Amino acid sequence: MRYETIIKNQFVNSLSLNENYLFFLNTYGSLYTFQKNDMKLLWFLNLNQSTDLDPNNLFLGNQITNHQNTIFASNSRSFYGINADNGSVIFKYDFSPSTQPLVISDYLFLISKNNYLISINIKNGKLIYSYDLNQKIADFLNSKKRKANFKKQVEDEDYPKKITSKEIIFGCTGTIGETFPCEKIIDQIPNLIKKINYTQNKFLWMKAALGIMTTDTKPKLAMEQCKIGDKEVKIYGVAKGSGMIFPNMGTTLAYIFTDANLSNDILSKLLKKNITNTFNAISCDGDTSTNDMVSIFATNKANNSNIKSINDIKLKKFDKALNNVLLNLAKRVVSDGEGASKFVTININKSKSEQDAKTIAFSIANSALVKTAIAGEDPNWGRIVMAIGKAGPKINLNKLGLKFGNYQIIQDGKLHKNYDEKLVGEYMKGENIDFTVDLFTGAKSFTAFTMDFTKNYIEINADYRS
Repeated sequence: MRYETIIKNQFVNSLSLNENYLFFLNTYGSLYTFQKNDMKLLWFLNLNQSTDLDPNNLFLGNQITNHQNTIFASNSRSFYGINADNGSVIFKYDFSPSTQPLVISDYLFLISKNNYLISINIKNGKLIYSYDLNQKIADFLNSKKRKANFKKQVEDEDYPKKITSKEIIFGCTGTIGETFPCEKIIDQIPNLIKKINYTQNKFLWMKAALGIMTTDTKPKLAMEQCKIGDKEVKIYGVAKGSGMIFPNMGTTLAYIFTDANLSNDILSKLLKKNITNTFNAISCDGDTSTNDMVSIFATNKANNSNIKSINDIKLKKFDKALNNVLLNLAKRVVSDGEGASKFVTININKSKSEQDAKTIAFSIANSALVKTAIAGEDPNWGRIVMAIGKAGPKINLNKLGLKFGNYQIIQDGKLHKNYDEKLVGEYMKGENIDFTVDLFTGAKSFTAFTMDFTKNYIEINADYRS
């Protein structure tokens, strides 16, 4: 097959797919598109303007993603929007994103590596705005001029009904052991209730995400649309978190909102079900806080059919969409970890139990030696093996398998005969690092997400209360 020939002769950097196509980006910037049903090659596009093989021009660690019929791809210098049907470039900008694009309606949001918040109109590729987050967040939130430029909010209610102070959920961050001045908030609750307005203005979601940042450097929000039966519903989510992150549902706060008509019991069960592989699968530094909280709220305005069980077939798409929102937010918390320079995915496969896989995954994720090796871009696989061994679950070292990305490091408990430390060292220079461990003790699996430890992490937390 043509597909197999191309893959064998290229270095795979990133894969993505939608309902019709599979997209493949190699390390030299060639983007290939195949029909998903028969893997027929439709077109390819070279995104790298350089013809030499200088390592600085490789697409290592960069990603592709897609929304509807538009592909988004980036390298170390540029960001592209590409038509999935024919490979034509819709837009190109000379910046490199540090986050996966977030799409809301026709608008794309991302953070560049120089910490600019950027919005682009997907349909015409027009740059809507570019804000320097390091200098202008305060202006963005407080300037009357900017507020005047916001589109008039479309409100479906002037004042929400049937809300009392007892229905307010309190979430906060702070310093452990110091009493939070709750009375200041309690006194203002009646005034806040009077001022609440329901709105579909997407800019308010960005403002909410910005408003709950502390040591965060990037706002975190996600959105999905799906159907419950024949009714279209929306799910919005915002989160904060950067350090002291090892949730056990630290200072992780997330708020999920939907217009679906679902009872508290259904919402609670759905949230608990989808927390396991999302917020409870992340760790920035292995430290927990007293204040971890993920909450979900429903306005019940979608008028979908009554749902009495989370096993109702009509909930299948909503269940998946909710997981997507939670996983998106959880990954954004990790990628914005204090001082983080790498986003790390740890896959534990073929385990006796999911709990064993989870224990080993977090033993790796929370190892200071592993984290510092990642920061130093050192392919020190021995530290991974150490973390597996100390985790507790019984393993068979003679069957152990370990991969860094697509590079096989350990096979059947021994160093792979084709192991090339130079190639793996180049892989470690990327921003996204994947470790895959095969235990061969069963059929269960677990995936955890973490970050590296850099000097910036020490500086941030050494001066946290200064």
